[in-house]
Amino acid sequence: MLAEIITIGDEILIGQTVDTNSAWLGEHLNAYGVEVIQISSINDKKDSIINALKAAESRADVILITGGLGPTKDDITKKVLADYFGAKLVPNHEALENIKNIFHRRGREVLQINVDQALVPDNCEVILNTKGTAPGMYFEQKGKIYVSMPGVPYEMKAMMEEVVFAKLNATGDNYTIEHHTITVVGVPESHLSLAIESVEDNLPSHVKLAYLPHLNLVRLRLSAKSTTRSSSKLKKDIDTAFDAIKAVIGNVWFDGDRNLSEIIGDMLKASKQSIGTIESCSGGYVAHSITAVSGSSAYYKGSLLTYAYETKVAIADIDQDLLNSVGAVSQEVCEMMAMNAKKKLDVDYCIATTGIAGPGGGTNEKPVGLVFIGLAKPDGTVEVKRCEFHGTRLQIIERTAYTALDMVRRAQSPSSQLESA
Repeated sequence: MLAEIITIGDEILIGQTVDTNSAWLGEHLNAYGVEVIQISSINDKKDSIINALKAAESRADVILITGGLGPTKDDITKKVLADYFGAKLVPNHEALENIKNIFHRRGREVLQINVDQALVPDNCEVILNTKGTAPGMYFEQKGKIYVSMPGVPYEMKAMMEEVVFAKLNATGDNYTIEHHTITVVGVPESHLSLAIESVEDNLPSHVKLAYLPHLNLVRLRLSAKSTTRSSSKLKKDIDTAFDAIKAVIGNVWFDGDRNLSEIIGDMLKASKQSIGTIESCSGGYVAHSITAVSGSSAYYKGSLLTYAYETKVAIADIDQDLLNSVGAVSQEVCEMMAMNAKKKLDVDYCIATTGIAGPGGGTNEKPVGLVFIGLAKPDGTVEVKRCEFHGTRLQIIERTAYTALDMVRRAQSPSSQLESA
């Protein structure tokens, strides 16, 4: 079964409201074997709504509409749908009682515009709104299913979960769909694609691979879809394909359904080891990433934030002559930061960052985006990675944090054959 999502509202088009409804619908429809083929956002105008409906019904079996069901004059979706399906608007007793009960609980007067929200097309099935006042509408017309719901996310979600998913599932006309994702850190998308080209070329026809790049990582999503294969068989097909990919890329991946901070946290708890950070260019972002995980106090001890030269000397005991000779953004200083902070914080691992996040401050020798990341390890050694990141200041900081955390992950796992950049 193929679906299209139509979101209605000028507030979405001008960026005043972010369309989170479509993302939620896409994710949850997939679990029911319904494939979303298009998402459209349109304004609150009759012609726009009608044109969108005509286009959607030409390519989809299910058209899900959110927005335009409020009590004010600019909310015209219900009237347009009534005209489109040749229906009359009639009062629905259950919807009206629901509206009255909500206003009485709030101690407010029920106005005529609120009463009018209980008017619905006479050829639809009403979906009661258990979280608000505007009822939803379910149509089966022209061999298609149309569902109109409020744009308020928690109201729409309740209707889908309480009514719509079950009705779609009962059609028995859905695919079996399975997805799984892994995340590859530090390998450019083009290099990764070349490395796994032979695996991708030999995937079964019902298994598809998607590349989802973001900052210093690429998510690889395998999707398997079939009307004849069971869910367990599709999962096995995906696992087989991922095993082939992992054999090529080695240890530069982690489970894409998990956060990198959570993964290293679990590793540190399992090994009963601790970690700390000393940061310059990343300004505490690495520490923030680690402590964003609940329970991180079990392994994270603290951080030194040494942004200025004098702070590096006073707090991290960095040699002033070394700073003067090679500069703060250097392998030597990064190594000393990691080593000295490891001792001060009394931790098993210590991450150090120093670099130029920009947009100013770069030179020909040390351009914006040059970052050194150090990892002091339990055996007394310090690994330093030289990176040249691109992007905005925040993107460079985020890339620094991703790379630093992945260095910890890789330090506790076997080495890889596909080296990260």
